[in-house]
Amino acid sequence: MKIALAQLNYHIGNFESNTKKITENIQLAKDKGADLVVFAELAICGYPPRDFLEFDEFIALCETAALEIAKHCTDIACIVGLPIKNEVLQGKDLFNAAYFIEEGKVKAVVKKALLPTYDVFDEYRYFEPATQFNCIDFKGKKIALTICEDLWNINDNPLYVSNPMDELIKEQPDIMINIAASPFSYTHDDERIKVLADNAKKYNLPVFYVNQVGAQTEIIFDGGSLVFDADGTMKAEMKYFEEDLQVFDLEEVENVRNKYPQSERLTDIEQIHDALILGIKDYFRKSGFGKAVLGLSGGIDSAVVCALACRALGPENVMAVLMPSKFSSDHSVQDALDLVNNIGCMHEIVPIKEVAEAFDHILAPAFKGLPFNLTEENIQARIRGIINMAMSNKFGYILLNTSNKSECAVGYGTLYGDMCGAIGVIGDVYKMQVFELARYINKEREIIPINTIVKPPSAELRPDQKDSDSLPEYEILDKILYQHIEKKQGSKAIIAQGFDEALVLRILKMVNIAEFKRYQTPPILRVSPKAFGMGRRMPIVGKYMA
Repeated sequence: MKIALAQLNYHIGNFESNTKKITENIQLAKDKGADLVVFAELAICGYPPRDFLEFDEFIALCETAALEIAKHCTDIACIVGLPIKNEVLQGKDLFNAAYFIEEGKVKAVVKKALLPTYDVFDEYRYFEPATQFNCIDFKGKKIALTICEDLWNINDNPLYVSNPMDELIKEQPDIMINIAASPFSYTHDDERIKVLADNAKKYNLPVFYVNQVGAQTEIIFDGGSLVFDADGTMKAEMKYFEEDLQVFDLEEVENVRNKYPQSERLTDIEQIHDALILGIKDYFRKSGFGKAVLGLSGGIDSAVVCALACRALGPENVMAVLMPSKFSSDHSVQDALDLVNNIGCMHEIVPIKEVAEAFDHILAPAFKGLPFNLTEENIQARIRGIINMAMSNKFGYILLNTSNKSECAVGYGTLYGDMCGAIGVIGDVYKMQVFELARYINKEREIIPINTIVKPPSAELRPDQKDSDSLPEYEILDKILYQHIEKKQGSKAIIAQGFDEALVLRILKMVNIAEFKRYQTPPILRVSPKAFGMGRRMPIVGKYMA
């Protein structure tokens, strides 16, 4: 038996595009001699469809697309994911399911049992868990087909009624196939490989695993589909961050080691870089926009976002707006211009000194006798936000937000100012990782000016301002934030690691009181195990401080 894994980039709710892509790859797999082609979880509608699933018409369109796909399954079978109605009328209205299609007909239906409800997942909101499991007979082989979480063997959640593979193995299957929508984080690929290898060894069966690729707003899927033999030896690792279709001979997978080429392992920063480019590209393509605008300050964050946007969209489609104030240093303006020259994007210079002075003038009576403080700093940031949004409105550009994760965490940003934007490009990237990204972007030639990388970070909203005036040094801040956000450690546990008690308490307080700001920020491209947004839900007015 020859099995094709089709690792594709779907578009949520775009049934015409998804169906066309699936049927074209059915033909491609057939041309390559495959007997079976396997597509990802909820491939027909795209993942995650969220509350689209509450519309009967949406579910009907999924079924219509499946029937069209079935017409193309002659001389080849396919496995494809979609939501289906729960005809029993008990529990939730839907199942997260997969069709096994052969000879133009749906021959078997497999339903997902283990419905994830953590981090970015909320499947139990929509789907009923499966309780019955059967293998699929095809070309003299028994296939144990599971859907994503069903092969992660999570048994400590009371919603998980049983482990599908422990039931399927009773039928003595010959092969495991798992279709998935497994989101990217820079730690997830190693975890995924271990889980699948462990399953292969546990059940003594080869595993064929297909993941989707592409970004759906903030969630990025990295692909990296995998094949293992029954010993848990990886036989193939498909491309990351790209569509891919490969055909595997089951007999060779079972008997021949190292038959298929594997992708080169990427470092964390390489993965983050590639994920962010894919995230930007798909956000624009799937939203129907082509051009981006951002404020370019001469600092490291906006420089990195500008470079990533140019790589994703092309420099001819990126507008950088330089908005110097009376506090901007000459070298910051020059650093921004050097970046523009290095990268070749469009740019405009819009000084804000006169606008800021106009605000000072009209507010002077109300502010009489009060000193310059954060208020005037925020006014400058909001002026820049207005200018960026004006460029967006006038020319149809999409505004990119340039705040990093360290700033988002502690609230070091101005609502309706530098926190404006349609998508947060590096809002899940800590400041020290931003510096690593800059150096990686410069690995072949200088794109981001060296001075931008080496100078002390500054918002330049008052004379001689430095970020370190308001924040701990980023090397320490990021370590504490990582322990609190990604590792979910409270203050006592972090202090026990040797961090200063007063500093830890101060930082965690800043994180908590900034929650109201994060509720009003744009969606953030998720690259870490725990990003701000739908995967981290905290009360705004909660008193508890971990």
